[in-house]
Amino acid sequence: MKVIADLHLHSRYSRATSTQLTIPNLTKYARIKGLNLLGTGDFTHPLWIQELKGSLKEDGTGVLRDKEGFGFILSGEISSIYSQDGKVRRVHNIILARSFEVAEQINEALTRRKVNLKSDGRPICGIPCPELVEIIMGVDKVAEVIPAHAWTPWFSVFGSESGFDRIEDCYKDQTKNIHALETGLSSTPDMNWRLSSLDKFALVSNSDSHSFWPWRIGREANIFELKSLTYRDLLSAIREKDPKRFLYTIEVDASYGKYHFDGHRLCNISLSPEEARKLGNWCPVCKRRLTIGVLHRVEELADRPQGYVPKGAIPFKSLIPLTEIISAQMGIGQLYSKKIWAVYSQLIERFGSEFAVLLDSEEKELKRVVDEKLAEAIVKVREGKVEIRPGYDGVYGYPVFEGMDRAKLERRVEKAKAHAGKPKAKSKKSAPKPGQKSLREF
Repeated sequence: MKVIADLHLHSRYSRATSTQLTIPNLTKYARIKGLNLLGTGDFTHPLWIQELKGSLKEDGTGVLRDKEGFGFILSGEISSIYSQDGKVRRVHNIILARSFEVAEQINEALTRRKVNLKSDGRPICGIPCPELVEIIMGVDKVAEVIPAHAWTPWFSVFGSESGFDRIEDCYKDQTKNIHALETGLSSTPDMNWRLSSLDKFALVSNSDSHSFWPWRIGREANIFELKSLTYRDLLSAIREKDPKRFLYTIEVDASYGKYHFDGHRLCNISLSPEEARKLGNWCPVCKRRLTIGVLHRVEELADRPQGYVPKGAIPFKSLIPLTEIISAQMGIGQLYSKKIWAVYSQLIERFGSEFAVLLDSEEKELKRVVDEKLAEAIVKVREGKVEIRPGYDGVYGYPVFEGMDRAKLERRVEKAKAHAGKPKAKSKKSAPKPGQKSLREF
């Protein structure tokens, strides 16, 4: 069976998430997107795991089912913040578990280490990554730890602000238990292929969504062909990088990610790595250090040229969300606009899901549903023929189509910058209210 999986997202108990994140909403919009397997997100949060127990049933396969049979894998994300080698390290890790029993044992083990699981759906702990992996493996050898959004500047294993230059430097003797890395929105597999040291790891892609809307959920995903959908079969396909079972990943164009280029959003500065290096990595406006993006960081660590494809690499397809394409064509900046949703719904009604539109629809069939320019734009995105203005320092990139209203587009970008630059919410010891916002959303 074909499995389209987004294994990393969040509940409403994480900061900067939708207050309407519920299992019914997740399954409804996952189907519209074209997904048939989701991570639950946030199983470490006591309120969310109780909600999961009330909404999902176990059947012994390691896949949980809602009342309509939609599949979920227990997942969570943990933020490790600690000092190593004279530097503060901030690394996020995804955790996958095969049962409520295993998830609860992991939660108990973390609580014994004084981790406040009630504080946030993505709890912060002072446990170094090697110790965290050891704790998880001590509970269950078939639990999985995956470095999350591995290249983003602030909270990742290779991040320019707090990361490492090698996986082994971060996970030390527990590197043996790391089997996969999450590419994140600002990198694609071909960027990771430039590091020979990463050849032994599978590259997975997930949305890290903070809402259920289809322009967030499933924007990155993993495509499998499995004899049966079980936790062990899924994990085996990832760990073995089996091309017969792990077919490909769906990635947003890396330029779409909000940390692809270097920059300083408050000064309206976006720079390629080459341009940033010429300036000594300093902002030419305020003279402060630029936020060094993912592309720059990859080039620092790469030991292979662009275009290198290692033997056995799992292929990928590059897309951007359908609502982004419609938005750009219509010149409407709000992705939840009724006008955009009306066009989107027409396409879903005709083709069945967003992935069916983006991956499989024929141009002549598209033109029977929407105008010619939009039909052509969808095909151009599929073929990689669309310019993406790179994202930087917390601002998403965006597509640029021929003939589009540049003035409207620039106003949209300015709004995005203003929103990204809002002051960071102060942290609280108590659980955040659903929907509470913070400066950086991953």
